[in-house]
Amino acid sequence: MYKVAPVYPDLARRLQMSGVVKLTATVAPDGSVKSTRPLGGHPLFVKAAQDAVTNWKFAPAPEETRELVELHFKPQ
Repeated sequence: MYKVAPVYPDLARRLQMSGVVKLTATVAPDGSVKSTRPLGGHPLFVKAAQDAVTNWKFAPAPEETRELVELHFKPQ
């Protein structure tokens, strides 16, 4: 599995915000992510989470699958 880390939004960094985003990722048989759907999380982090997960690569499978993904955002 190949994961791309999400970009921490500038506004969230300035405000020292943290949060969790939950997404459902629809994964094609070749392992690429076809689409994502947010299930919860602060709106400031949802776009960054979706952009990152869209670039993930899962292991190939015989058919399309759905994966639950949880990303944590913490100021550094």
